[in-house]
Amino acid sequence: MGLLDKAKDAADNGKGEEISDSGIDKAKNSASEKTGEKFDDQIDKGAEAADKHVGNE
Repeated sequence: MGLLDKAKDAADNGKGEEISDSGIDKAKNSASEKTGEKFDDQIDKGAEAADKHVGNE
């Protein structure tokens, strides 16, 4: 099993989903703060897209 396969398996389990969601939320909140909340709609769409690619929900 390669490193990519291990990473995918980790992201697909419950703990991995929790970790990836936490990271995406932190990035989303940071981006919102840095932009003065002007681009929250776009940031939310980006976070949703990232979650679809990384997680299983």
